[in-house]
Amino acid sequence: MSRRCELTGKAVLVGNLVSHSNRKTKTRFLPNLVNVTLISDALGRSVRLRITAHALRSVEHRGGLDSFLNKAADDELSLRVRRLKREISEKTAAAA
Repeated sequence: MSRRCELTGKAVLVGNLVSHSNRKTKTRFLPNLVNVTLISDALGRSVRLRITAHALRSVEHRGGLDSFLNKAADDELSLRVRRLKREISEKTAAAA
């Protein structure tokens, strides 16, 4: 399982920890990933995702999973979430 957010694409960063004596030590900066269950209003079911805490705040700010995915670009979403986005858009198009 990769350390990558399924909604925003945020991943591991690599850098240096620099001490007072200017010694450099390689380190990895990991994203704050959490396992959450989000509910899709259009599909009427819940979806388990591994996303960052920042993405969870963004989903709640935009008004839920469906509206977040409508505004999100496809290149940053994982394959699973792209399929979910397509299902949601087909369902809302059929309802309208």
